[in-house]
Amino acid sequence: MISNKPLKRAPELQPLSHDHHHGLQLCWKIRTGFSKQIDPNRIKKYTDWFFKTHLKPHFELEEKHVFPILDAENELIKRVLTEHRRLKRLFKQTSDLEKSLGRIEEELEAHIRFEERILFVEIQKIATQDQLAKIKEIHTEASFTENDDDLFWK
Repeated sequence: MISNKPLKRAPELQPLSHDHHHGLQLCWKIRTGFSKQIDPNRIKKYTDWFFKTHLKPHFELEEKHVFPILDAENELIKRVLTEHRRLKRLFKQTSDLEKSLGRIEEELEAHIRFEERILFVEIQKIATQDQLAKIKEIHTEASFTENDDDLFWK
């Protein structure tokens, strides 16, 4: 059983966890858009912006600097890389928007929960101080900038 108790996150990884929080908010926005029967094209426009502005750079940082802490043959790393590829494909979908947005919402949330509850816990166990310091140097706490063009979830 997975505990709902807050996880102790290494300070160097906390900015990545904050990114994850914004990803979970995206999932909530998609669900809210569906519940309000918002045109999927409006939701897609926002998710495209979110992917380009926030998620793609986050994936790149994880793949280049965080995931290599574990061995490339590690099953957890294989899983998250597969999930990144799948999510990238889903964000590029331009047809059957309701279905692809629904999958983004479900799969992104599951992916983030897996990284937070399982992958980052393992990375924290073996990461050296130098590796953590490098992550902190590369990904400092940045404020999230919202796209206020169409707040369809309000």
